[in-house]
Amino acid sequence: MTDQLADHHWGVEFPAQPAQLAAVRARLDSWLATSGLTEDDRYDLLIAVNEAASNAVEHAYPPGEDGVVHIEADTRPDGGVRVVVADYGTWRVPPAALTTRGRGLLLMHENVDDVLIDRQPTGTTVTLRMTPGRTARGTYTSVPREPVVVTEREGWVEVVVRGDVPAQFAPAVRRRILAAARGGTVPVVVDLRALGSRAEGLIRSLRPVAEAAAAAGNRVVVRAPEDGHARRALVAAGVDRVVDVVPHHP
Repeated sequence: MTDQLADHHWGVEFPAQPAQLAAVRARLDSWLATSGLTEDDRYDLLIAVNEAASNAVEHAYPPGEDGVVHIEADTRPDGGVRVVVADYGTWRVPPAALTTRGRGLLLMHENVDDVLIDRQPTGTTVTLRMTPGRTARGTYTSVPREPVVVTEREGWVEVVVRGDVPAQFAPAVRRRILAAARGGTVPVVVDLRALGSRAEGLIRSLRPVAEAAAAAGNRVVVRAPEDGHARRALVAAGVDRVVDVVPHHP
């Protein structure tokens, strides 16, 4: 695997093997750190790229066939970033029983501004674009008041929620947790014992966090009192089906 570097451009081609993905993410992240993107936007883009690359690795080539995945990234004159993920195989639609990663496209749309997919007999190309000035769309690049305290533990991330988390905080909270959890690759434990009466933003952010964790083979664990409003909110929104809720008494 060799990085292709030039002014405002990065590229790599690697074997279509799951074990290659972590190194690709790390190399792309190093390049993105020089692109001018905020840390939050960087992790959002990495999540989307990882989904596109994982899909290519898993579905583009028949078992036993040696395939490759090609990724190119470049910064745009307006300050945005474009990443193209391409394979040269023929996609195999997975059977219904194996669609646990079927939310990958939703995660891509959730984390970047534009997703274009071009499937041809000779391969599939996914183009991801992140535009500058994302706050114009109502996405907060930082939380006006810190509703979550994120602590990186030995091999896992602890998220303690304090007070109200209204709906407008959801994008920033989601990015904050996913950044610490490296896009879901690090296990997350969320403590809701101090959650305030307003939980909409927390509920909205937990689902994409859980989906990103599931794509990496992890489950989000949520600590919530058995009879508290936090647990009731999780159940009402159906989030209890995608996270592991464990009782936690005061």
